[in-house]
Amino acid sequence: MDKILIVRLSSLGDIVHSIPFAAALRSRFPEAHIDWLVEAQHTAILDLAPVINRRIEIDIYNPRSIITSIKRLRSMHYDCAFDVQGLIKSAVLARASGATRVIGFSKDHLGEKAAHVFYTESIDPGEHAHVINKNLGLLRAIGVQTASLFSGVHVGLQISFKRNSMRAITGSTFAVLNPGASWLHKRWPPERFGELAIRIKKEYALETIVTRGERDTGIAQAVIAASHGTATLAPPTTLNDLAAIIGQAALVVSGDTGPLHIAAAMGTPVVGLYGPTNPTRNGPWSPLDVCVSRFEACTCKYQRRCHAPIPCIESISVNEVAEAIGHRLQKIRAHYPA
Repeated sequence: MDKILIVRLSSLGDIVHSIPFAAALRSRFPEAHIDWLVEAQHTAILDLAPVINRRIEIDIYNPRSIITSIKRLRSMHYDCAFDVQGLIKSAVLARASGATRVIGFSKDHLGEKAAHVFYTESIDPGEHAHVINKNLGLLRAIGVQTASLFSGVHVGLQISFKRNSMRAITGSTFAVLNPGASWLHKRWPPERFGELAIRIKKEYALETIVTRGERDTGIAQAVIAASHGTATLAPPTTLNDLAAIIGQAALVVSGDTGPLHIAAAMGTPVVGLYGPTNPTRNGPWSPLDVCVSRFEACTCKYQRRCHAPIPCIESISVNEVAEAIGHRLQKIRAHYPA
């Protein structure tokens, strides 16, 4: 197999969860040309994935961009296109690529069941706890039997570190607090993040850096205010800068969003805060990482809007998260004794 296309358009965390699939393809076909079709706003993460040859950007809301992207795809004459997303839009684009084989998940494993009509082959990935293993299950179509999770997933990301950039600000080892998330009910209250920063400083002697996306500055500033100056606001960052900060951190505390998944991919210790999504499926995959979850009690599982009076994630207390941090740091010491 000489030319392969991966279709995973969005979002940041889901793209990170698909990089091990690309790494497995590269391992199986070291000389193949592997491209990735991705929405323009998410291309930066693929700059950090050396296992692919080329990223192809698309704006799915711009007809001209769609036509241009399809022309680029068809000019490649792919042997195989894998739809790792499982939606109608991704399946249509995989088929429109003109690839000889268009491979996607079987109907029961699709986000939108109608997507299966656009595949030449539908693969049952088997029952896997984590979405990364589900993605790897597509490799059955090409005779790769890999039911186990990649223990070295973090090698799929290659970061150009800005060494010591955050230590220069904090003057010491630091933890990252990431309070933002695209779904409102994935966000733990900023006031509690602020209180947590005080606890982290007092109990674990770690400074805290508060990271923010373009639309999260107000949330991050609320964390800083609630910390009474204990936490430090991260400077504006590119995705590469953010990854560099996360890579240097002693710990990342975050809800289910892109920075948490980048941390997990890089092997940075994680404490995850989960409400409407399942940490077993969408959480960090290291057995050393710790999640505080309300998923079982959530009444809005995997729904983009919360219908409860108070989002379930808000029932997570600062004490619970502080204890989880203690457990995660103990695991570091046990796993890497001095």
